[in-house]
Amino acid sequence: MAESGNKLVLFAALGANLGIAVAKFVAAAFTGSSAMLTEGFHSVVDSTNQLLLLYGERASNKPADDIHPLGYGREIYFWSFVVAILIFATGAGLSIYEGIEHIRHPSRIEDATIAYVVLGVSFLLEGASWITAVREFRRTQGDLGWWKAVRRSKDPSTFIVLFEDSAAMFGLVIAAAGVFLTHWTMNPVWDGTASIVIGVALAGVAFMLARESKGLLIGERADPALADAIRAAFVARPEVTGVQEVVTIHFAPRKVFVAASVDFEDPIAVGAIEILIAETEAQLRAAWPQIASVYVKPKASAAN
Repeated sequence: MAESGNKLVLFAALGANLGIAVAKFVAAAFTGSSAMLTEGFHSVVDSTNQLLLLYGERASNKPADDIHPLGYGREIYFWSFVVAILIFATGAGLSIYEGIEHIRHPSRIEDATIAYVVLGVSFLLEGASWITAVREFRRTQGDLGWWKAVRRSKDPSTFIVLFEDSAAMFGLVIAAAGVFLTHWTMNPVWDGTASIVIGVALAGVAFMLARESKGLLIGERADPALADAIRAAFVARPEVTGVQEVVTIHFAPRKVFVAASVDFEDPIAVGAIEILIAETEAQLRAAWPQIASVYVKPKASAAN
């Protein structure tokens, strides 16, 4: 269900951005607006990002093989990091460059009507995509605040689209302000300044996404409650005298690797340990279906 929700968010954002990009470029050609051209670049970058994330989602579901024994789950983390780089290098870079060039070589906006129409329609389409992203994000947010939910999320697809759509709606408001002020004051500097503001906003979004994606790519622990549940499940067995260490790490949004060092009673037979581990693992998987691999290392406690 989570995977299908992610695809819905990505397809909604992709459909909106493709249509918006064409409209913005047409408006930029008719008005000569730097902010509209910048917004066109922004929508193209966003469309490319959604395609990369869709590819990452598909690639991350490839089954494990000899070269990648834990599967390809981190593909989505890699492509999320690439998306952050694209937003910074292409979206933010082109926006700031275009704004500076427009200030250096200004051109007037003779008729802003088409720009207002395109910006209005774009805002409605982006808003629909944003609402879809918000609904999907809230479904997994739980009781956490927005920022804490993003920091704890192990599935970048939803919050990347949420950040992109939020930045896009902010950019549309700034572009509209730039077009209006340029047309009202007959001073093209406002249009170029709007492009620079949009570029700076995109750079900020790119930085936040890169930071979150980098953490996931390097490897982040699972929910601490999962480690506590693993420890409690083993300690509850009478054959176990203690659990020394529990390590969890996400290697995909919905797949967790678990390793635990467990101290068993000395007289217990190897066969009994195998049964105990199998039963405890089945119990944990029933409660935590994201557990994909469990490795238990019998280890004597320091007191022994």
